[in-house]
Amino acid sequence: MADTKGPSDSKDFTVTIDEVAYESESTSPTPSLPPHPPPRPNLLERCSLFIQEWTPFTLVLSYFIFSTCLYTICSEGLIAVFWFVYMATNFYIASMTVFEAFLSIIPCREARKAVSKLEASGWKFPTKDDELLILDIIIVAYLPNEKDIIMDRAFYALDKIEYPRDKLRINIVYNTPYPIEPLETELHQLAAKYSELRVIRVPNSKSKADNLNYFFTLNTGSDVIAIYDCDHYMHPHGPRWAIERFKKDPKVDIVQGRCVVFNSGENFLTSMISVEFDKIYAVSHPGRAKQWGFGLFCGSNGYWRTSLIKDLKMDESMLTEDIDSALRAVSRGAKTVHDLNVVSYELAPTNFQSFWKQRLRWAQGWTQASIRHLELSYKRVRMEGLERNFRVRFGLISLLLIREWSYYLVTQYTCLVLSFLITKFPSTVAELARLVYFQYPVSQWLLIVSIVCLLATLWITNRAKSEFATPWMIVVFSLLYPVYLIINATIGLYGHARQVINYSSWNPTARS
Repeated sequence: MADTKGPSDSKDFTVTIDEVAYESESTSPTPSLPPHPPPRPNLLERCSLFIQEWTPFTLVLSYFIFSTCLYTICSEGLIAVFWFVYMATNFYIASMTVFEAFLSIIPCREARKAVSKLEASGWKFPTKDDELLILDIIIVAYLPNEKDIIMDRAFYALDKIEYPRDKLRINIVYNTPYPIEPLETELHQLAAKYSELRVIRVPNSKSKADNLNYFFTLNTGSDVIAIYDCDHYMHPHGPRWAIERFKKDPKVDIVQGRCVVFNSGENFLTSMISVEFDKIYAVSHPGRAKQWGFGLFCGSNGYWRTSLIKDLKMDESMLTEDIDSALRAVSRGAKTVHDLNVVSYELAPTNFQSFWKQRLRWAQGWTQASIRHLELSYKRVRMEGLERNFRVRFGLISLLLIREWSYYLVTQYTCLVLSFLITKFPSTVAELARLVYFQYPVSQWLLIVSIVCLLATLWITNRAKSEFATPWMIVVFSLLYPVYLIINATIGLYGHARQVINYSSWNPTARS
């Protein structure tokens, strides 16, 4: 492990015209913010917030009640049509999922070969240290929410990252509605001790996007910018693996790494989220990139060419500014690769309330991004000199349209089953199984194929699982997968309802 250098023995970045402003932000807190938390809203404002908060719930509940009641009065012939449509659509989604999973075997195998080759060489990376790109790592923090973990992450980054210190700058970019002492003073004292560390308090910021956009206005002389949420522990070699991808292929614009949940053993919820993240980051993302020809920046543990991210910036009006920026990069023809060796470890929500708030924000953000960028799926050319082929456009249809529609298909199937239970309540387990799964011959085959696809996907996930997930977690996740799909679809509908009423609150995930 490389030694952490102090200000006397570590080179700094090239002096730029913005150096004075940059240094002033890194050495002292901004004094203009209020010294105390803002006052609570008055009664009228609280009533307005209450109505806005519960309107989506009312809309989604009404949707489930109305749909279930509607199926109870439908004819047998119409029910058969609905049943076939839902099962056929589920078969399509399951088959696309397993196809992505099989394609993910290739990048997973390549990642393991790369590690084996490097291990055989004595962990000597292909690129010489003096030829590496200059890297800015941004750790984005909202201090009232992450005040208990920020110092730990700062010390970890300074001590563990294996990258030449003359080509590295670690930037803690944070916002807070009121001063937090002695924490802020300790952060700035740490920056004075380590020349590779910069602590920047962003004035008038209310979101992660604001923090990032402020940093993008600073001229630090970097070639690549890496973005991390505050709860992440980046693997010591993660930044080096990412930069090697840029050096290997000059056409690469973004390297998205794998995010692993490291608190999987805390409770049942975190164990299931751990398996879900392995499925998403080790299977779905790299598999989709192989299948459709484009990758996506996922918000954290992502490395950007500095020129591209400074040009695109983040849209603070979007709840998931990361997905929006990723799709805008796709619209420009940017090349995004998913590298399974660029690993970071993050915290999963430890209670259902935090999980629910986080996923609702993600769901509404995906809805916003899908509405804004759906045109990418049917427009061949958006800018001069760029053409998206049919493969990419169909992949975007699957991502932005079919994925959003799937929430209705899953919940409609759920309502259909509920209507059966109301009108033909079974007296035995066998009757329940026949009622739910085997009413129509064609549905038997569609169901069996869908189950095979699910098992194949989870088998591949098991092979690619992280060290924090166990085979038993995979088994439990598999058994509960139908419940997972229903919860995920319900959250998706909730996100749609929030978008309809223009719900705009930004709720950061609680950290401890």
